[in-house]
Amino acid sequence: MISNAYAQAASSSPQGDPLPSMFIIIGMFVLMYFLMIRPQQKKAKEHKQMVDGLQKGDEVIAMGIVGKITKIADGYVGL
Repeated sequence: MISNAYAQAASSSPQGDPLPSMFIIIGMFVLMYFLMIRPQQKKAKEHKQMVDGLQKGDEVIAMGIVGKITKIADGYVGL
């Protein structure tokens, strides 16, 4: 019985080439980049441009309240 177990363990199946599975994983990361990360970066860039373009007197909506900008400082907007 023990000799049968050793005989079965000795005959292992050959391993396949790992390269195709690596291509699939790399493809998944590329797909994730184009579907999730890149659009988020584009939206953040547009938001930054919009915030940088704000001027004193512009009407904005903050938390559902409409107001006018009274002063602008570094990273701070007064309504």
